[in-house]
Amino acid sequence: MSLFSRNEKDLPGISGTVRDGSRLERALKRMGEGDIVVIDAPDISRPLAQQLIDAKVAAVVNTGAFTTGFVPNYGPQMMRDADIEMVQNVGDEVFEKLKDGKNGRLDDGKLYHGDRLIGQGDEVDQDELERAFDEGRTSMVDRLEALSGNLVEFAKTESPLYIDGLGIPDETEPLHGRKVVVVSPGEGHRKTLEDLKNFIREYEPLLIGVDTGADTLFDLKYEPDYIIGDPENINSEALRSAGCVILPADPDGHAVGLERIQDLGIGAMTFPALSDSATDLALVFAAHHDADMVVSVGAPQNIDSIYHDEDQSGVPSALLSRLKVGEKLVDGRMVADLYQVNSRGFGVAWAILAIFVAVAVIFAIAGTSGDGSVSENLIDTWNSIALWFQGLFK
Repeated sequence: MSLFSRNEKDLPGISGTVRDGSRLERALKRMGEGDIVVIDAPDISRPLAQQLIDAKVAAVVNTGAFTTGFVPNYGPQMMRDADIEMVQNVGDEVFEKLKDGKNGRLDDGKLYHGDRLIGQGDEVDQDELERAFDEGRTSMVDRLEALSGNLVEFAKTESPLYIDGLGIPDETEPLHGRKVVVVSPGEGHRKTLEDLKNFIREYEPLLIGVDTGADTLFDLKYEPDYIIGDPENINSEALRSAGCVILPADPDGHAVGLERIQDLGIGAMTFPALSDSATDLALVFAAHHDADMVVSVGAPQNIDSIYHDEDQSGVPSALLSRLKVGEKLVDGRMVADLYQVNSRGFGVAWAILAIFVAVAVIFAIAGTSGDGSVSENLIDTWNSIALWFQGLFK
């Protein structure tokens, strides 16, 4: 300690070990009583708030808002009831300045390492929490009411497509009874596709590349059976490798990217629909042609994404397309995780089998290499091994 430095416990505010919560799962295992935890968790959930409470942390610093006013979340109120100090809107740059495990101090919305200010935000009080919660409840109800109206209108207009398959292109490669992998260019889609290699090797599913997801398939040495999306953003080699290219089109039949397809000399079919999502069209295409199982990569859809999506114009299409696939739809990450578990189990099994084979080979060789009977030769070999080991420890 420097001669002229002061003990942080003697300074105003809350002092404690600062924890980097940018990787929450790792941070949650390390944090403890009295820590100051820095997280990136806007609209913090109730389960996460409970984990922080159970860890008995002294303060939580959020790069965003604990409640954005978009949804009513109880997590911040739980933390306030547990007397956890909360500071919000500090900004992501705090992660570049803090040092995990180093002592720090939080005072008046400011986070310090020693005398060095590393982040500053807004302290959260009870009135702020109540106001944001009420705002979030009103906002969510308004959005859900608008969504229900949009969903009804969309379903009424597109019912010929979703019920009778009107406008859905014919299949060039049969999908009936086949497993299908739909690859969309969402976050983490490449890693998920890499982890699905054993599933793809075992079942040889049909591969549908959506938009630049087709490029990912091509980069990983797969030839997509279908490409559905705007060809303007898809690599020429990937387009040429596809068994069939399908262009999303407006209800009047106009398809963006048709000129590029014609310039490349590639044949294509159009898929007229109101939806702007090529992923949704791919799911409907697979369901209509009676695929046995549809594995979706890079396009998860859950209630959180619906609640937090400011532009909900695409939600009716996303909901109806997934309802169309129904119980056949499986998230690619879940399938990949199952195969990773199975691979580890098979690895252990193969290792044990290899040991047994090696022992069997040794005994077979030993049993036939001497002048006596097989049993006598084995006994002589075993005695020789035992004597060799005894010599090692003398």
